[in-house]
Amino acid sequence: MAKLTVNEELCKGCGLCVGACPKHILALSKSKLNKKGHSPVELQKPEDCIGCAFCATMCPDCVITVEK
Repeated sequence: MAKLTVNEELCKGCGLCVGACPKHILALSKSKLNKKGHSPVELQKPEDCIGCAFCATMCPDCVITVEK
């Protein structure tokens, strides 16, 4: 199983990673805001992550790390 890590404080909530995920397991938080007032991305079902790293590739701010 892959491990996905998000630096929530640097995430600006653009949603590009959400659209890039082929498993549709990422979503912008509806309950959290970071210090800059953005809704960071959250992993909804970590057990379904296949480690493709499309999300990390799409992230313009490089806040997502994927480890296999």
